[in-house]
Amino acid sequence: MNVEIIAVGSELLLGQINNTNARFLSAQLNEIGENVRFHTVVGDNGQRLKETIRQAERRSDCIILTGGLGPTKDDLTKEVIAEHLNRSLIMDEEAMQSIETFFAVRNRPMTENNKKQALVLEGSTIFKNRHGMAPGMGIELNGKQYILLPGPPKEMEPMFQFEVKPYLLQMQRTEQTIVSRVLRFYGIGEAALEQRVAPFLDMENPTVAPLAADGEVTLRVTASAHTEQQAQQLMEPVIAQLLERVGNYLYGYDDDSLASKLAEVLRNNKLTIAAAESLTAGLFMSELASIPGISDVLQGGAVVYNEQMKVKQLQIDRQLLRDYTVVSSQCAEAMARNVALNYDAKIGVGLTGAAGPDPHDGSPVGTVWIGICIDGICTSFELKLAGSRNANRLVAVKNAQYRTLQLLAEKGYN
Repeated sequence: MNVEIIAVGSELLLGQINNTNARFLSAQLNEIGENVRFHTVVGDNGQRLKETIRQAERRSDCIILTGGLGPTKDDLTKEVIAEHLNRSLIMDEEAMQSIETFFAVRNRPMTENNKKQALVLEGSTIFKNRHGMAPGMGIELNGKQYILLPGPPKEMEPMFQFEVKPYLLQMQRTEQTIVSRVLRFYGIGEAALEQRVAPFLDMENPTVAPLAADGEVTLRVTASAHTEQQAQQLMEPVIAQLLERVGNYLYGYDDDSLASKLAEVLRNNKLTIAAAESLTAGLFMSELASIPGISDVLQGGAVVYNEQMKVKQLQIDRQLLRDYTVVSSQCAEAMARNVALNYDAKIGVGLTGAAGPDPHDGSPVGTVWIGICIDGICTSFELKLAGSRNANRLVAVKNAQYRTLQLLAEKGYN
């Protein structure tokens, strides 16, 4: 099917929240072979929503609406769709009981408008909301499929995964199985990677699709076959050829991240790490700390945001800072060396630089130095970044993770 995703909510148009639902749904629909052709955002206005639905019907087979299922006056998606399709809204007793239980358990009074959340389109398939109140629903009419989902991602995402996806797969009435593999790269830009793999981007089965985000690039390889094994067999030679061209930038697959891969290598080899952070202010350690079980290898670290703390907490020679400044290879390596000693770690990482928007200690905005010490042997890397302040900080952390992985691989740690 050709699919259109309509996000309903004035808060999206005002920039108060990001439309993460559309990104999530597109990725999920792509995995099951559906073609997402349009993303649309419309505010909480009945007339404009009707016009948006009519436009979607002219160009799409399946219309997925997120948001507008709540209890307030401006939650009007169900009402607009019901009027548009000439369908009644009826009470779903199971949803009503779930809402009543929600308030009873919390010993809170239920206001009358909460009953609105249990209304559903007559004749629709109901999708249970296991993480909120308003159920979703799907209905097919005049050759078009309409799917209504709640707006909050914590409700919408599991509903789609466990309720809507099986519903759509059943509608496909196909014996085909769709399998995807994501290849994750770092250290190469999107344009350069796409140029190297260009001959593969026009393939039909498997398909190869690039995506860039936060300094990383991925390739999603998707195959369709009668069985999962057959789909895997279609993908294997293509993945092998892709890796021949860009495999030296590969760091992981599927749900891997640079932080999770670094944590994996550290745990597998019983290596410990500590970090000293200036411009990143603890972000390197925070990224690692998001990985379960990291306490086995992450010793700790220090946020040394100014020169005084670099001297006091890390015992860095003040004369070194006068001679080379705090934004230098010498400072980054001293930070890495001393934090490893202070925290009894095999590996020390130091990050210092000028995140912006102003130069720092004579260094232009975007200048970053990363120092990495393994067993007392130190190496440093300079970055010249051109993003916003927080974008530069995030890229610095990812570079530090990637460079650490590279150095460990050179020493035989995998």
